[in-house]
Amino acid sequence: MKPFLIIKTGGTFASITQRRGDFEDWTAQAMKLAPKEWECVNVQAGELLPDPSKYAGCVITGSHDMVTDDADWIRHTGTWISKAVNAKLPMIGICFGHELMAMVLGGEAGYHPDGMEVGSVPITLTDQAEDDPLFSQLPRLFTGHVTHSQTALVLPKEAVLLASSDHDAHQAFRFGECAWGLQFHPEFDAEAIRFYTGVLEDKLVEQGRDINTILSEVKETPESTELMPLFVEYCRAR
Repeated sequence: MKPFLIIKTGGTFASITQRRGDFEDWTAQAMKLAPKEWECVNVQAGELLPDPSKYAGCVITGSHDMVTDDADWIRHTGTWISKAVNAKLPMIGICFGHELMAMVLGGEAGYHPDGMEVGSVPITLTDQAEDDPLFSQLPRLFTGHVTHSQTALVLPKEAVLLASSDHDAHQAFRFGECAWGLQFHPEFDAEAIRFYTGVLEDKLVEQGRDINTILSEVKETPESTELMPLFVEYCRAR
């Protein structure tokens, strides 16, 4: 059985990794994968991406970097994404990964005009989600963890919008038959999003956000997280 590829586009803070591992570990745990069932390529550190045909599916992590940064590794990863999508490798891009997918597949990414979105937020499915292999199995309204300054400002022309929130119109999309972009973080839990809210407190206050309100609304997001094992099942059934 082919392994899954996790493309690491960045890492979390050292104070968390000492206790809980890094983004790739959170992603594999959310996918319910055993250690032998996945491989990680750290593109931010300059590691080269392999042939997409070696893998059952791929997940692109979030990052503290910005998708619009002028970095070689971002451009190289974008080129690989285009090739992998054309090869019909099942793929999920999370946050940074979502924005990069939108940008390289013909859309536009950049800073959200209304500032940051952080916390546990209600996300609503579109009518198009009813026919989606993954999102059709979620409730019409569910909660997702978010922490981002940039967003997919314009989706690729051929993309199908699957979910939105009050702050962000493009919480999820599908491109082609098996490439999904998720602005929200299905691999985060409540502890992680509380930590990020605390780290970003000064920036949030500058933007007029109420930290106590954000923290009071944080909760676990089982429906969101369920997307990851659903993706694994989808890949294995292909």
